[in-house]
Amino acid sequence: MAHYVIAQIEIIDRAEYAKYEAGFMDIFLTYKGKILSVEENEHLLEGQWPFTRTVLIEFPSQEDALDWYKSEEYQTLAKHRFSASTANIIIVSGLD
Repeated sequence: MAHYVIAQIEIIDRAEYAKYEAGFMDIFLTYKGKILSVEENEHLLEGQWPFTRTVLIEFPSQEDALDWYKSEEYQTLAKHRFSASTANIIIVSGLD
């Protein structure tokens, strides 16, 4: 069953975040991930949305998603994201 990672990100340092972006795809693709959306101009329907970027990515399974997120290479790269932004990130199950 597909699993989706949803990230709400508030970028505070674009130069540092660019270092994260530069290495992201090489790592991401080795874990069977698929980017579905990266949006910085969301169309707000209700409530408040204080984030500068929203990301939706898909993995074939929860195991694939967790393997990617917890991998040493991703966590090393993610240090750039951690210092350049704050984020809310979740994994949700797709419908079977």
